[in-house]
Amino acid sequence: MPNNSHQSDPHRRTRRDHATETAEDYVEAIAEITEAQGTCRGTDLAQRFGVSHVTITRTLARLHNEGFVQIEPYRPVELTPKGRRVARESRRRHDIVYRFLLSIGISERTASIDAEGLEHHVSPETLARFEELAGGVSPSGLS
Repeated sequence: MPNNSHQSDPHRRTRRDHATETAEDYVEAIAEITEAQGTCRGTDLAQRFGVSHVTITRTLARLHNEGFVQIEPYRPVELTPKGRRVARESRRRHDIVYRFLLSIGISERTASIDAEGLEHHVSPETLARFEELAGGVSPSGLS
């Protein structure tokens, strides 16, 4: 039987990317909410993502077990150093993809929506090229 491991590489990477996507979205949201409001609570996340309190509780428990957040009853959610690092990197990738999309003429609204999904699935090589091509495009869409 022929060795098809190289053929499965893209699928393996996509599955890995999907596995980390939720964690990245949540830690990025926690960082943004904390920066804007001073604290982040489960209700803030439920509003942001349009999901139930049960979903937030389960997701935060998983993020806690993976070392991304500190959670205590009746206290705000806090990012661990690991969570802050992932949030910064996720925000960086998001901004690069967003600026790249703007640089090729995508509207701000569409670029914002598309960047939210693409940021999790581009390789470091592709991201570096996006960054080069985006050049001086700022997040506001102006050079």
